[in-house]
Amino acid sequence: MKLVFASDSFKGTLGSARIAELLGKAAREVFGEVETVNIALADGGEGTVDAVLASSDAKALTAEVHGPLMDPVEAKFALFDDGRAVIEMASASGLTLVPEGRLDPLEATSFGTGELLAAALDAGARDITIGIGGSATNDGGMGFMKALGAVFYDSEGAPLEGRGRDLIRVARIDTSGLDSRLADTRLTAMCDVDNPLTGEAGATYVYGPQKGASGEALELLEKGMQNYRDVIKAFAGVDCDEIPGAGAAGGIGAALCALLGAELKPGIGIMLDLTGFNDAIEGADLVISGEGRADFQSVHGKVLHGIGKRAQEKGVPVTAIVGSLGEGWEGLLKCGIGKVIPLVQGSVTLEDAMNRSGEVYYDTALSYFRTVREKSDGHGVKFYWT
Repeated sequence: MKLVFASDSFKGTLGSARIAELLGKAAREVFGEVETVNIALADGGEGTVDAVLASSDAKALTAEVHGPLMDPVEAKFALFDDGRAVIEMASASGLTLVPEGRLDPLEATSFGTGELLAAALDAGARDITIGIGGSATNDGGMGFMKALGAVFYDSEGAPLEGRGRDLIRVARIDTSGLDSRLADTRLTAMCDVDNPLTGEAGATYVYGPQKGASGEALELLEKGMQNYRDVIKAFAGVDCDEIPGAGAAGGIGAALCALLGAELKPGIGIMLDLTGFNDAIEGADLVISGEGRADFQSVHGKVLHGIGKRAQEKGVPVTAIVGSLGEGWEGLLKCGIGKVIPLVQGSVTLEDAMNRSGEVYYDTALSYFRTVREKSDGHGVKFYWT
């Protein structure tokens, strides 16, 4: 029997690796010796590089860069022998790098993410994937571009630092000093959102509050982003409000697309390719995946949707063990997911699932495997039942 464990992390409770460990323990208790393949997954935010390193032959490299408030931080990236690299914005410009009480998207900058990209170039990478989830910034990617050699000027010709507060002051962009290696480098951003740069569904109003912006700060950032959008349009001939995902990660999606020609792609597809998922499920009897909450969003390019579709193409059944269920989760049953099992059910409350996550997850997996064994009725284990 071959089982493939490929679950997203349950944010704040269980990591992908820990989930695989619990599944393996439960499977061996019920079925005895089984072949298991563990594939760590992430969504482009914090943990993306670790997931790639855990499920591939890439090597880990580090670089000292500047954090969102320009404090020095050490960021890790993954480098493959064939010149591919994976970096994550969260490790250089992420929310978790800002001390409590200091979140401020007016002051935060994505400069460190640009430095991290430059470090990947220094290491020889010419095909670089950037996970852009979990950022603390709302600077439109100005800091990121500045670290790579671009200059943003105000109306009086003075260069800007590239922070959120500078968006309103941008009058001209100069990319003549960009790192020349970028011209020969393929850039791909892992992006699971389709927000435009500005407006009610844009970078500032949707994500600004979680980065510390409210009231006047939100208004200033939005007006600045509108100005930035207009300057980019005049410079590059691209309207970033018409690019789905341009508002991702505080607007770095706009800089990547309009100024560097990067491609925005759903993160799960990239992760499954990087971790060799298709090869891993060859001959598998079952894939077990999952995420913290299954709902209508899960059906739109998220981990469960991507895994269900890939496994369905190869005729491998998928069971999802999830933290809880939300509106629209049933759509997963049309996407190659045969069964969805929530941790929160019966006498198990959400509080139980959060506070005793490992124990509750293990008990749920154990119960599932035992039920499968009982239903096999001596005719061989089958995972196709729902």
